[in-house]
Amino acid sequence: MPAQQPRRRSVLLAVGAAASAVTALPGASSAAADEPHRRPKGPIVIGHRGAAGWRPEHTAASYTHAVQTGADWIEPDLVPTKDHVLVVRHENEISGTTDVAKHPEFASRRTTKTVDGRSVTGWFTEDFTLAELKTLRAVERLPLVRNRNTVFDGRLEVMTFQDVVDLARHLSKRHGRTIAVFPETKHPTYFRSIGLPLEPELIRVIRRNRLGAHECVVQSFEPSSLTRIAEARLRLPLWQALGTTGGPYGHPATYKEMMTPAGLRQIAEYADWIGPDKSSVVAAPPLLADAHAAGLKVGAYTFRCENQFLPAQFRRGTAPNDFGDAFAEYALHYGLGVDAVVTDFPDLAVIARDAAGATES
Repeated sequence: MPAQQPRRRSVLLAVGAAASAVTALPGASSAAADEPHRRPKGPIVIGHRGAAGWRPEHTAASYTHAVQTGADWIEPDLVPTKDHVLVVRHENEISGTTDVAKHPEFASRRTTKTVDGRSVTGWFTEDFTLAELKTLRAVERLPLVRNRNTVFDGRLEVMTFQDVVDLARHLSKRHGRTIAVFPETKHPTYFRSIGLPLEPELIRVIRRNRLGAHECVVQSFEPSSLTRIAEARLRLPLWQALGTTGGPYGHPATYKEMMTPAGLRQIAEYADWIGPDKSSVVAAPPLLADAHAAGLKVGAYTFRCENQFLPAQFRRGTAPNDFGDAFAEYALHYGLGVDAVVTDFPDLAVIARDAAGATES
């Protein structure tokens, strides 16, 4: 039997603390908190791991900040614990996103594994129980890029998927609009191979919480994971994420082949969305039209503000971590007709969306 998900009340208490932290530091905008109950017309703004540009990713502070500043959906990446509870981390290897290396009691668990054909060394969620993971604290994954976020290091706990669902519903009630969760199954083939499949537990949490189509959209890079979700007949939208090179692990088609008209029609048999890298949208303009013709919506990823993550024409100065003209990049993609953007800075995406709407009217 999967372990019971931890206390709902403690999560909501943590929400209040996270909200206080959100409004106290740079980047916090209170404007979105007072906006109308319904989302403005235009592309959906998805908080990538929350508001990862302003807070350490996958934390209550990050998700809360994303919603306070206007995000419509929040994205948790899902990996399992040893006792088969879904927790929220960018990867199952957690040395870069938690303080596990500072815990001598876990030193012996550092190991090397092969995940999706790649050798990885560190500490892995599947070697910890949920109770053990709850003793760790999150740290900023990109401290040299986002040094300001390190102020939160050691203060925020590892969340379960259930924690995120509880938080989303709390924030929906608080802000008077529905906040959807946008979970991604990470390395699903690998986890099936070690006896910790993601899909059954994800389906269980979705059913237990009675999540509907306006509250949950499931994404994965692996079609086999999405087809397993589809077989459960949850009536939730599914999102096929697409990389820029190679193809999904264990899948015969490359991403390039999946983005052809024929490939898109095949995706439309089991999914409702595609999620290409933003560069693919610009490099292959027919992709949007072909996807829409196949009945698919398009959500581009991942929008960031730092020069190193922007196309050359939108960079400002030479420092890689300085902010460039992110608004111009949003305007470009909104103009092309994307249906959603996945962003580390949802507040800026909302401002750009509002500006695009004002221009159109």
